[in-house]
Amino acid sequence: MSVEIAQHFLSQHPAVSEIDLILVDTSGVLRGKRVRAATLETVFREGIRLPCSTFSMDINGNIVYDTGFILESGEADFNCLPVAHTLTPVPWSDSTAQVLISMVEADGSPFFADPRGVLERVLNRLQAKGLTPCVAVELEFYLLDRAMGDNGPQPAKSQLTGRRSSQTGVYAISELEDFAPVLRAITDACAQQGIATHTLVAESSPGHYEINLAHQSDVLAAADHAVMFKRVVKSLAIAHGLDATFMAKPLTGRSGSGLHVHVSLLNEAGNNVFQAADDAPAGSERLGWAIAGLCEAMPESMAIFAPNSNSFRRYREGAFVPVAPCWGVNNRTTALRIPLGDPGATRFEHRVPGADANIYLTLAAILAGLDYGLEQRLKPPTLTQGNAYDQYPSSLPRTWREALTRFDQGTILKDYFGKDYCHVYSRCKWAEQAQMAGIVSPTEHEWYLYGV
Repeated sequence: MSVEIAQHFLSQHPAVSEIDLILVDTSGVLRGKRVRAATLETVFREGIRLPCSTFSMDINGNIVYDTGFILESGEADFNCLPVAHTLTPVPWSDSTAQVLISMVEADGSPFFADPRGVLERVLNRLQAKGLTPCVAVELEFYLLDRAMGDNGPQPAKSQLTGRRSSQTGVYAISELEDFAPVLRAITDACAQQGIATHTLVAESSPGHYEINLAHQSDVLAAADHAVMFKRVVKSLAIAHGLDATFMAKPLTGRSGSGLHVHVSLLNEAGNNVFQAADDAPAGSERLGWAIAGLCEAMPESMAIFAPNSNSFRRYREGAFVPVAPCWGVNNRTTALRIPLGDPGATRFEHRVPGADANIYLTLAAILAGLDYGLEQRLKPPTLTQGNAYDQYPSSLPRTWREALTRFDQGTILKDYFGKDYCHVYSRCKWAEQAQMAGIVSPTEHEWYLYGV
């Protein structure tokens, strides 16, 4: 890694005194170290070591020894290298910068349990065939009050009026104005960090927003930017006296937060292989193969797209959240939507993942399904016309246990992610699921403590 990158950065930002070195764990939690700025050159020259157990933790940071490689390795340290393009100041602190890091094996290849490395391995399989996926990520989130309400989290009060809305304000400009100071700070911070944003909309609940990141052909960079984006949103919400969450279903009776991914595919000549020869909206035969592979991989991928107990509260019929593997043109009731637009930009939108999913693993699962369909030349399901909820019964896993079971039984992700990685992911999530299943909730006390 070029030391000149670190030297140039420090010369351009003399006020920076400390650097956050960020490693994204299995659950998407940001872990790592904070170092003095003087250490940055050493990090770029040699890397920095962290324990491999970082990738054997549940959401709360508890090591899951059942993954099978922690004690066997003596909980060894492995080297982590900086992802150079992510080195940037953080706009919420005058003296701090950040850079993402990725763990590597002794030979410099990606560490088998690093989610970023999983995505890189899947991406390499496509690129070896002369195919380059282009992706755009759309992330939904809530702005919340710092104070809890009687029933838990509550939407934040308007920064302009001080009033707390209870209305459905989907696409309402007034909803954007209510939180214009923090939303403008978020998009400005993204621009400062090289994260290209596209559109901002109010979603269908108070304090619920979606910001779209720009379409790009560097999939790893797109995932890195999504990680950085989530940190921007959370950090600037706090700076404005609010909280922000990407939890899939934080509020009872309100809409959930999704992670929608748009994908097109270029050949070596730079042509979009999903574009139909006659520019038909449903796309080319190869798009159909990809759709078929995505549908076949979807059930076992649900453990990636919905990585915790709360994730499954988002999936409800009629709520524009998919419950069955199906596809359609300009149809938001389907799991895979083909948007209308320029035929040269023909793509699919994968609408299944939640905003709480690990972005690296999510993109890896989507690209695995895509490539599997292309390799097998699978026949796609019938194109959906009209309301998919009326035509297809709910068939995707609807509970965490069911999703983990389908993940364990699956074969597609084991081929693309590697059996060893799938074992690690499964053990971490089963351990987390067992802990969650044993927790007695306040609602259980309210309903059953004195009533039975």
